[in-house]
Amino acid sequence: MIMVTKFSGVEVALNADLIETVEATPDTVISLTNGKKMMVKETVDEIVERVIEYKRRVLWKPEGISEGEQQDSGTSAAIE
Repeated sequence: MIMVTKFSGVEVALNADLIETVEATPDTVISLTNGKKMMVKETVDEIVERVIEYKRRVLWKPEGISEGEQQDSGTSAAIE
C-alpha cells in the first residue's frame, strides 16, 4: 500500500498493485485496474517513487537467504 492525498486533503492507503496508469492532466489521475480513477495531490513522479519503494520493501529478501528458506518471526535464523 502507498499513501496518497485526495484533493479534499484526506490521506488514503492505495493498493499499489491495482495501479494501471498515472497521468498528469495537469492534476495527477491514477487509473486502477477495476476501472476507477482517483485524483491526488502528489505528482506522477512522487507516485512512481512510492510504488518503487513499496515494491522494494515487499520484494526485498536479505542476502544469504535462499528462495526455499523461511525466517522465524523476528529472528534471522532460517527454519529447516
